[in-house]
Amino acid sequence: MRIRPVTTVATGALMGLSALVLLPADAQAASHGHPPVVVGHRGAAAYAPENTLASIDTARRLGITWVENDVQRTKDGQLVVLHDTSLARTTNVRKLFPRRSPWNVGTFTLREIEKLDAGSWFGAKFKGVRVPTLRKYLNEVDHNRQRLLMELKNPELYPGIERQALQELRHDGWLDRRHIKHRLIVQSFNADSLKKVHQLNPALTTGFLGSPPVADLPKYAKFCDQINPPHTAVTHQYVHAVHALRGPHRYRLDLFAWTVDDRPSTLKYADLGVDGIISNKPDVVRDALDDGDD
Repeated sequence: MRIRPVTTVATGALMGLSALVLLPADAQAASHGHPPVVVGHRGAAAYAPENTLASIDTARRLGITWVENDVQRTKDGQLVVLHDTSLARTTNVRKLFPRRSPWNVGTFTLREIEKLDAGSWFGAKFKGVRVPTLRKYLNEVDHNRQRLLMELKNPELYPGIERQALQELRHDGWLDRRHIKHRLIVQSFNADSLKKVHQLNPALTTGFLGSPPVADLPKYAKFCDQINPPHTAVTHQYVHAVHALRGPHRYRLDLFAWTVDDRPSTLKYADLGVDGIISNKPDVVRDALDDGDD
């Protein structure tokens, strides 16, 4: 997937005008030299409770088009958006279910999870915010005319989650040509999980979370369009090694770095040639990139 960013996003009715324009393969060379794509980490996690509808709505108000989330599965087989294996850090589960330690997502039903307050830990004004189902989350992203970098979190804990997630995406209209080409990337730390996603739907753009050794990158290029390392692993040499390869769709591999939250780091990694920056403060990253263009 080739993505060319435009760093200013209008609000209101103009949110339908993309902040990112996808380029065809024969225009790849023209995309070089443009600022990285800005992705809101778990929505806008510095300003609202992560992975909630409030967080992606905050990202929208900031003018951020791409948002990232984490998908897991409940005891009764429902897909929900939450980062940690345990519900303890970001909900009041300890208070409501004190004897259910370690409060893992996969040991609670959806009905139980829907009772939890997933906002008060972040601030009083978010009291009553809930853990969203993937379906509600997708509907909100669509409503906001945003784009989604969707992570399958700990897929080894949830056998078959790859197929189930794709079924949910299809049900909610996210596997049509427009979404696949312009609005959706699926990523994971688990290479085997990404292989399954690629096998189930080869048209999807996929990203591996991590920094494989350079010698192993050709193996990942068989089923990944992106290598998305922590920013601490990003060097000029590593970016060059990733860009030297083509993924399953015959585009040059992209590299999205995480998690960058300040201006100096933004400019540093942009200068190193990363294609995307994932940030808890996506407005800070965007503004730094805008100023850097002056």
